[in-house]
Amino acid sequence: MTLTHFDGAGQAHMVDVSGKEPTAREAIAEALVVMSPGTLALAQGGAAKGDVLGVARLAGIMGAKRTADLIPLCHPLPLDKVALDLAPDPTLPGIRITATARTTGRTGVEMEALTAATVAALTVYDMLKAAQKDMRIEGVRLLQKTGGKSGTFRAAP
Repeated sequence: MTLTHFDGAGQAHMVDVSGKEPTAREAIAEALVVMSPGTLALAQGGAAKGDVLGVARLAGIMGAKRTADLIPLCHPLPLDKVALDLAPDPTLPGIRITATARTTGRTGVEMEALTAATVAALTVYDMLKAAQKDMRIEGVRLLQKTGGKSGTFRAAP
């Protein structure tokens, strides 16, 4: 398999997408923030810093919009949609974060969805770290992507 971010000499480069036709593209990613049941209760409305999940949702959206500034070879994309769902999950226990990114363009939005989920998870951690420093951010992964030359991808459950 050839990696697209390296040229024939092995030098890193930004992939040339100028010859591709723009298509509708969507990516869905997730991240988990695992915490104690007590910290989860704080995340659901008892935190002194305010609306933890609402702030994390906004941070995730902002993160998606800045993806090309953070990841050196990522193309800046005009995002049509970025949405985050932050759901308390007592079975973890913790917060299950799902991020969806959409665009019509020449390259996919997987990195934007992954960045949104990760930044939201980091924000949850930041806002709750006074209550629990050993929270874990885990399970960051692409769940699904559609559009483009490679078609549809769905992660195994």
